[in-house]
Amino acid sequence: MTLLSATLGADGLLRKALLVIGGSLFIALAAQISVPMIPVPMTLQTLAILMVGFAFGSRLGAVTLLAYLAEGAAGLPVFANGMNGVAFAGPTAGFLLGFVLMAWAAGWAAERGLAKGFVGTVVSAVVISALLYVPGLAWPMAVANTFGLEAGWAGQGVGFYWTHFVAPFLIGDAVKAVIAALLVTGAWQVLRRRA
Repeated sequence: MTLLSATLGADGLLRKALLVIGGSLFIALAAQISVPMIPVPMTLQTLAILMVGFAFGSRLGAVTLLAYLAEGAAGLPVFANGMNGVAFAGPTAGFLLGFVLMAWAAGWAAERGLAKGFVGTVVSAVVISALLYVPGLAWPMAVANTFGLEAGWAGQGVGFYWTHFVAPFLIGDAVKAVIAALLVTGAWQVLRRRA
């Protein structure tokens, strides 16, 4: 059971369509919020993706992210820093595509009861956030060159990607995992009190 099924249910095509649109807009808004941190600012984009996945479940979460990517591909400025489909040719394209798997994985964890308690949700969020680096790094390390993209960020060594693509974001990922766990656990507690 997910937060969505416990509160609103997920029956009906119109309801699901509205949830997908609302979820994609929530992620687009969160992507524009930048919190000052050291060593780099933290956007709330992946926090919103985790929340959509944990709340909506695997399938509806993944569909919501596909809608989000389609909005960006259509030219809407929904990605971080007001970017749109141009980002699919940039260094973060692998992360964008990985967002679908991130939402699916968070939903899968929720559906299996792994993301109900605080510790389980933190562990789930940390593991899912770490897995996002697989497609995120595969794009600049290998895939971009096969598509003929030549840029300073493509085809570099592991040290380059650790320094520029991973290390600066680890603290933010941990903070967002804890925030996601607090929100999910708090929502379940509210639901239990109402029952």
